[in-house]
Amino acid sequence: MITNAIRLHRLSKNYTQEYMAFRLGISQKAYSKLEAGITKLTVERLLEIASILELNTDAILNSSDPIKSYDSEHVI
Repeated sequence: MITNAIRLHRLSKNYTQEYMAFRLGISQKAYSKLEAGITKLTVERLLEIASILELNTDAILNSSDPIKSYDSEHVI
């Protein structure tokens, strides 16, 4: 799922939802809904998120296991 890939990439960079929301110019609640799949993710928003995460969209869209080395112990 794209939103899960975004979440894992965000966590791997130690970015908070608040940080992502700030960079996107939206509220944390709105970002949370995007990441949860409640709000539809547009192509434009995907491009913005990929830019913030310093990724190309292929890294997000084609990622079945986006971060194999991610250590879930660091999730708060």
